[in-house]
Amino acid sequence: MKILKKNLADEVTWQYDGVVLSRESNSVTIEAFFNRDDMLFQDIVLKRDDRFVETFYSDKWFNIFEIYDRDDGKLKGWYCNITKPAIIEDGSVWYVDLALDLWVSADGRQTVLDEEELEELALDAELHKKIYAGLHELQTLFEERRSEM
Repeated sequence: MKILKKNLADEVTWQYDGVVLSRESNSVTIEAFFNRDDMLFQDIVLKRDDRFVETFYSDKWFNIFEIYDRDDGKLKGWYCNITKPAIIEDGSVWYVDLALDLWVSADGRQTVLDEEELEELALDAELHKKIYAGLHELQTLFEERRSEM
């Protein structure tokens, strides 16, 4: 399956291929491998060929990338993009990235990313409301997971 990340102008800014692991009526989960050079990110190193298990939703304002180390298979954390609901089609999934992100480390610590990038987009109040509602839904989801551990 082809995954396409778009900007607000509907331009593709990144694309890659993945394999469908599961498909529900409102979501798809895909396995893909990190295709960039190793890079320091927050409290981890993202490595070329780290395993990403990515879930895209057609009814939610985010996606969730679960990241596993290429060498030992250990969970590194979850990278969550705030997005418009994904468009899931046969052979492709695409989403419009809305700048704001949430990083959740393997121990459950949460960090909101790119708030200044979001402000530069000068979005209307209604879209801002949906963006922050999506962020709140994600934060609550991971807080509940953490309390179950």
